[in-house]
Amino acid sequence: MKLLIIFVYFVTTSLSYALEKPDIKNLILIKEVKKYKEVIFKDENQKNLNLADYKGKLIILNFWATWCAPCREEIPSLDILQSNKALSNLKIFPINIGQEDLLKSKTFFKKLNIQNLNIYFDSTITLAKKFQLRGVPTSIIFNKKGEEFARVIGLIDFNDKEFIEWLKNFN
Repeated sequence: MKLLIIFVYFVTTSLSYALEKPDIKNLILIKEVKKYKEVIFKDENQKNLNLADYKGKLIILNFWATWCAPCREEIPSLDILQSNKALSNLKIFPINIGQEDLLKSKTFFKKLNIQNLNIYFDSTITLAKKFQLRGVPTSIIFNKKGEEFARVIGLIDFNDKEFIEWLKNFN
């Protein structure tokens, strides 16, 4: 009986730690996960990508624009996060909603020395409306089932150790 109580204690402690929000003011945890239909955006070749094709992965959709100064500050940390070996199941999709062309977006990435991320587009701002974005940068985090469970509204350092440790729980 004591062994069972100890086991239950460790399991519940581990689960509560996994769900405990890191001390990052812009991070919002979603109490009831949200499922979306038709989360479709374009790659740099104008090919449609569907979020549903990435089930089983931890996903971050990061919405940005080249004219956005906080985006310029944030994207390099996303680039480093994508290459973090402890988050091997993570896929980041930086989605430009600024209605800018590929050349302008590539120039923006080149100036910031972005090497681990590709450029994606929501040029009709369909996703911005679907997710009711209030500004950029905004990042939406999806679990392996394709459900939104957290959002980052505004600028954060995605290489914050506390954030990475929390994110590992969902990898």
